[in-house]
Amino acid sequence: MASSYCLAVRSMAPDEPHRSYHDTEYGFPLTDENALFERLCLEINQAGLSWITILKKKENFHRAFDGFVIDRVAAYGDPERERLLADAGIVRNRLKVNAVIENARRIVALREEFGSFAGWLERHHPRSREEWRRLFKRTFVFTGGEIVNEFLVSTGYLPGAHEHDCPVFPLIERTSPPWMRQ
Repeated sequence: MASSYCLAVRSMAPDEPHRSYHDTEYGFPLTDENALFERLCLEINQAGLSWITILKKKENFHRAFDGFVIDRVAAYGDPERERLLADAGIVRNRLKVNAVIENARRIVALREEFGSFAGWLERHHPRSREEWRRLFKRTFVFTGGEIVNEFLVSTGYLPGAHEHDCPVFPLIERTSPPWMRQ
């Protein structure tokens, strides 16, 4: 029997943001470091809000944060921070905006040893949820357990995005996400 999550989303109209995300993004592996950074930032911004709120603002976030190009965001200073905090199209929370900028800087620093954010993830895979949570807490800011869990599930590093009988599961399976390669 499919999970209530998959069933609820699959019953939505195809043009609903949550349905599209479920069918084309959630659980599919990401390797591009800017795409990984974007997903982490969206998960951070979702804290305390509904995911549908973030999905509806996704294009605004993408525009506001220069396409989540890590080097650009890492170079942000006070003018960009103030611009973001004044942008009604995104979540205007100082802690979250600061976390996005700081985490971009930390990813830039990770490149020295791991080559990229994806390289860092691959080097530390596989881990238990708790080990991942501790690693993220040591490495990044504003990354609590739920943020880390959803980031890793949504990018294919941990299982749980779809039930086996969800029609999307075979599509995920064909991409051989990291959790299936353990």
